[in-house]
Amino acid sequence: MTAEAATKPGFNFKRLFFMLLGISLFAVVYYCPAWPDAVDPGGQHFVLSKEAKGAIGVFLLAGTWWVFEVVPIGVTSLAIGILQAMFFIRPPKVAFKDFMDPSVLFIFASIMIGLVFTKTGLTKRLAYKMLMIVGEKTSRIYLGVFVVTALLTHIMAHTAVAATVYPLLLAIYSLYGEGDKPTKFGKGLFIGMAFIAGAGSIVTLLGAARGAVAIGFYNQILGKDITFFELTYYMAPIGWAMVFLLWGFFMVFLKPEKDVIPGLREKARELNKQMGPLSRDEKLAAVLVGAVILIMSLRSFIPELKAIDKTSIILVSSVSFFLFNILDINDLEDIPWNIILLFAGAMSIGFCLWDTGAAKWMAVNWLVLFQDSSGFVFIMSIAFFVLMMTNFIMNVAAIAISLPVALVIAPYLGVAPEVILFAALVVAGMPFLLLVGAAPNAIAYDSKQFTTGEFFMYGIPASIMLLVVVAIFVKIIWPLMGMPVMLPG
Repeated sequence: MTAEAATKPGFNFKRLFFMLLGISLFAVVYYCPAWPDAVDPGGQHFVLSKEAKGAIGVFLLAGTWWVFEVVPIGVTSLAIGILQAMFFIRPPKVAFKDFMDPSVLFIFASIMIGLVFTKTGLTKRLAYKMLMIVGEKTSRIYLGVFVVTALLTHIMAHTAVAATVYPLLLAIYSLYGEGDKPTKFGKGLFIGMAFIAGAGSIVTLLGAARGAVAIGFYNQILGKDITFFELTYYMAPIGWAMVFLLWGFFMVFLKPEKDVIPGLREKARELNKQMGPLSRDEKLAAVLVGAVILIMSLRSFIPELKAIDKTSIILVSSVSFFLFNILDINDLEDIPWNIILLFAGAMSIGFCLWDTGAAKWMAVNWLVLFQDSSGFVFIMSIAFFVLMMTNFIMNVAAIAISLPVALVIAPYLGVAPEVILFAALVVAGMPFLLLVGAAPNAIAYDSKQFTTGEFFMYGIPASIMLLVVVAIFVKIIWPLMGMPVMLPG
């Protein structure tokens, strides 16, 4: 074999190895004999059916292919639907229907907002204003971007925030002087945005749907309610602690090659001046997006609006962009369909694990391992399980499959239910390992500044740091704030 042949895609042995590894994991799990039932503390048995084993097999194949980019990440997502249909894990109509789930369309609409901000020039205008404020030090640029991202997630969904901030980061990075070449600063800027969007989104119920759904679920099980402001009271300290710790994290692991970008502030001021007054499209785009964000935010306070699905609301902006000629048919070619397909596949495998009972089987098997441990260890075991699961499936589903089991075991260990809910919500908001864990992760990937493998590797120490922070809050800070961690007596 010639050296030239060895470099061709067909002779990439690393790619071939991981491709076959994913297929082997699926085949071994799907065709192996039945596994033992999972049994919860109440004696209820959870059978792992052949379909559920198939779901776990697809889950392992997709995870392997996603991390090592065997094929484009969107193509791996197509394989998720294909395997479900071909191996009778779920009916084709069900498996492929998830590819157009409202959550996928919400991500599509969020990306459209980012596209409009870029096309109209609003993104560059915002970028220049920010650089005029934060100055020329790259450490302050990191901090400025992270703080703005976190603040925005307090009032709008973190997916929409990521889509809005993403083109802003592209404009900032274009002034770094390295073109499109991947750099430590580029990696830190975009991966940091994704991580911070998650950290900021836990602080209020407006940052993501997971909070409202989990509280409703908690209320249904225990008959107790958590108010909007009670959630923010406990979540704000840990959310903002993670924002600043992540800033330090990126200054250590991805410290920019340049400490200062000489003349950046003056250049930003000059470029901002050249843009002139706001154009008609900029004003119109700002009004349309602002109105949609306002209506989605008010859903938490106005019962009549709560009945309207948030995806329908945000898609109004997508249609409006074409009605008012801000976008045209050619702009659809700029939509990153690879990212849309990534999330479509993530929704499909998440629902597959849920529908077949595989997720419940895994949750019960994991949590009963800790039923004789201390209350603190049990709380952290729940946090770890939700953290791992939320990197693969919807964070709402990760909470939903673990909370019922955890709340059954908790009283026997003297653990208060509130701390289980809050610890689970914290880690569910920060999937730092895989792109499919959250929309901001996938949106950041479109920058081409990092690979899925690099994202995974930086996510490992970040996830460990997150668990340490949760442990400190569970053990010390939340009790000082008045949160019940252990039951009386």
